[in-house]
Amino acid sequence: MRVTVDRELCVGSGACEVLAPDVFEVDDDGAVRVLQAEPDDEDAVRQAAQQCPTRALSLED
Repeated sequence: MRVTVDRELCVGSGACEVLAPDVFEVDDDGAVRVLQAEPDDEDAVRQAAQQCPTRALSLED
């Protein structure tokens, strides 16, 4: 799986960072940054993508 973020859609809610802190980080400008583009914990990343209020996260299998 590969994860990407559309930083223009991201509002920095932080839900993804809470669910998968090894994969996502909200940076100083308030948008999420992907720490692992190909994460090990796919379940947490899928849950984070589902919880994203703006659907800024994209997953590709």
